[in-house]
Amino acid sequence: MADQADWLARFTRYLATERQLSPMTVRNYRFELERADALLGQRSWQELSRQDLSGLMARLHRQGLSPRSLSLTASALKQYGHFLLKEGLIDTNPAATLSAPKQPKTLPKNLDPDSVNHLLDIPPEDGLALRDRAIMELFYSCGLRLAELAALDMKDLDRESREVRVIGKGSKERILPVGSVALSAIADWLKVRAQMPCQDDALFVSTRGSRLSHRSIQARMEKWAQIQGLSVGVHPHKLRHSFATHMLESSGDLRAVQELLGHANLATTQIYTSLDFQHLAKVYDGAHPRARKKGD
Repeated sequence: MADQADWLARFTRYLATERQLSPMTVRNYRFELERADALLGQRSWQELSRQDLSGLMARLHRQGLSPRSLSLTASALKQYGHFLLKEGLIDTNPAATLSAPKQPKTLPKNLDPDSVNHLLDIPPEDGLALRDRAIMELFYSCGLRLAELAALDMKDLDRESREVRVIGKGSKERILPVGSVALSAIADWLKVRAQMPCQDDALFVSTRGSRLSHRSIQARMEKWAQIQGLSVGVHPHKLRHSFATHMLESSGDLRAVQELLGHANLATTQIYTSLDFQHLAKVYDGAHPRARKKGD
């Protein structure tokens, strides 16, 4: 490859025009490729092997690059190799199977119980306030996904047995218990709904009587977070995360929380076990017979 700088310039134009990537992404890719070129001694891609690029990734890892940064490096190398292959400059893409270290899963941010109580302490001023409180109570009571709640019909709620039928990912059905506070909030909302010209059987509808959209639910929750003076934003998944964390803190039953959330794999639920270390330390000190020194 006669002029690597020229091909790199062509690649960045390709990213900007044909792929229509953002200027920031194009700049990041170019930076990664220029750094790789320097570390590889400006060798031609026609000479490079997968082992060369794996060695480069290992070197960057030893230098302290984070998994996120290494993932960007691997992506830039893969895309550039694919481009050169498409242009007929190389016969195989040596970066095709590159991988970066897995990024550590982080604990989803949640609201503490006091913040949840404050959020849901909505005065029953009008029908929309009653509806929105019922929505958020149900999110927090059952740990529902946004799509699951938006799809609920009247027939899915059994107030007598205090259960709700939910269709989750993969069209899997699960029956969930509904708490008394959520049931009370829903009962208040249903009195309002009964007076509306509803267009279908949706449990939660707009003022026009149509099923609430995902965006409308999100917007109303964001609005209530502001009205109630919360210092953080609120969205459906935050209440789902809060439900999962609080349930796990209280019960310690990972399998039960898995079933309630509708997770196919226990590993997905295990992210919620990464509880605050200080909280775990307090529990340990209070519960383990050999946790505290004599005289403490």
